[in-house]
Amino acid sequence: MTHLLASDPQPSLILDASAAVLAVNPALQAMLGPWPARTVDYWLPSNVQALVNACLSQARAISDVEASVADKILLWTFIPASADQVLVRCRDATAERLAEREASQARRLYRLITENTTDLISRHSPDGCFLDASPASYRLLGYWPEELRGVAVQSLFHPQDRQQSLLQAAQALEQDGYQTMTCRVRHRDGRDLWFEIASRAIRETYTGAVVEIVSVSRDISVRIEAQENRRRLAEVVEANTDLVLFTDRDGQLSYLNRSARRALGLQDVEALPGLQALLDPALQQRLEREGWQCAEQTGVWHAETRLIPWQGAAAFPVSLVLLAHRGTGGERYYSLVARDMTERELRESQQRRHQDELAHSARLITLGELASGIAHEINQPLAAVVNYASASQRYLQVLDRDPQAALRVAQGLQRISEQATHAAEVIKRLRAFLRKEPRRLQALAIADVAIEAVRLCDWEAARDQVSIELQIGDPLPAVYADRVLLEQVLLNLLRNAIDANREQHQGQPSRIVLSAALVEGQLRIQVSDQGPGVPAERLDGIFTPFNTSKPEGLGLGLSMSRSIIEGFGGTLQAMPGVAGGLILCCRLAPVASV
Repeated sequence: MTHLLASDPQPSLILDASAAVLAVNPALQAMLGPWPARTVDYWLPSNVQALVNACLSQARAISDVEASVADKILLWTFIPASADQVLVRCRDATAERLAEREASQARRLYRLITENTTDLISRHSPDGCFLDASPASYRLLGYWPEELRGVAVQSLFHPQDRQQSLLQAAQALEQDGYQTMTCRVRHRDGRDLWFEIASRAIRETYTGAVVEIVSVSRDISVRIEAQENRRRLAEVVEANTDLVLFTDRDGQLSYLNRSARRALGLQDVEALPGLQALLDPALQQRLEREGWQCAEQTGVWHAETRLIPWQGAAAFPVSLVLLAHRGTGGERYYSLVARDMTERELRESQQRRHQDELAHSARLITLGELASGIAHEINQPLAAVVNYASASQRYLQVLDRDPQAALRVAQGLQRISEQATHAAEVIKRLRAFLRKEPRRLQALAIADVAIEAVRLCDWEAARDQVSIELQIGDPLPAVYADRVLLEQVLLNLLRNAIDANREQHQGQPSRIVLSAALVEGQLRIQVSDQGPGVPAERLDGIFTPFNTSKPEGLGLGLSMSRSIIEGFGGTLQAMPGVAGGLILCCRLAPVASV
């Protein structure tokens, strides 16, 4: 036994029944170092006595008992050699066991990844049936892995994608061994989801035949929807009739939609000009002063301006919006959306022209209604002229007898001149009121306009025993308006007040107050009457065209007045009076605040 032990190339030793070492071969000494530098307990399994007893009592070999010593993993085999001796053989299995453990850990990690990944990992037969699937199949498709086994992949595809997708996949896997496709897959609940499926063919080593297909499938419905939304948005932007321009803070244009290229004359221009070349100089200054900063702080900035087409075409008016955006990386970029307001300007000009013509017609009607008062105001100076002329003629006949006759003739001629001048002033005011010219905006003193309006309706007010009281503070800032139109508005308000007072105080004295004051930065002009008033729910309705309570009225006075005031940038509203009646309140911006 000792001779055989010494010649055995495998590390071995002999133990007696008490597990004491009887002999050690050179191979074991070479593997473990100087023997016995350490006790047998250090090298052998900790339960060596039990192993020896079992080996001898059962007369059988016990193999591959692991013992970890230092950084080594040793496998011991116990073989009964005689009734009281055991042959123990050793094998260094360090590399083998470490490789097995690493492989086991890798398999465990792969299993964890497979079971917990949000992507669907699946195995398929060459004809496309499921062999296995990861648990993500339930979250993505509504099927447990066990339910998918044996199910044909094509049964889950959208009918329109089924034939073409499978044909392309089969060809690519056969030729290249790898294929990625995007298609629609039907969820168990009937929804169609967009999937990106990457597949790899597993081939038989010797024949190269495809024996299995491994696929990784990912739900990209959100990404596809986002791409589709971006595509639709791009189509909308490109087809939009508004001008859309993309730019950076330095004014470098990166994109113009079709409308912008056409309006700015850039259809055939490859290198886009700078934004500054297309902007009105005043707008460039506003952009630098407030535009960029406002857009960055609030996201949007507005301006009414003009754009200048490339290479000398006429500038055109636009309503411009500057929008600030932030990219996914935090970078800033900007878009300009401009609406061509040329047609609106033409419409507004035409509307103003029609409004001015209508206002002129209304003034003619108003003067016709005031004809009696106008005739009275002109007849008075004319009658005085006739009287003074007759008296002067009588004094001329007695010049030789009356020393005072010449002085009285001179006084008469002076009175005739004064009365004629007064009549001429009345006619001049009427001609100015009836002027039919394009509106001319200018700075006006509201007191002067109010006095002229009161003069025009003074006789009508006196006829109905209505006194008009002016309460105009001094000094008041001027307002920017057309004199004739503003006078017409005040005349309309005063005449409405006179009618209301006459209705409420038939045959009795009453009062109207025309006031003007600076309130909260605006010039507030009010006409307050003592009429029956208007119910609160009907206040705004009095400005509706053709809404009138007068049998002979057209219902255009207040409607036209509001339009005129709004054309001056102001407002005209009605409110109940404190002690009854109605207050018509006009607000205009003073020249100093514009």
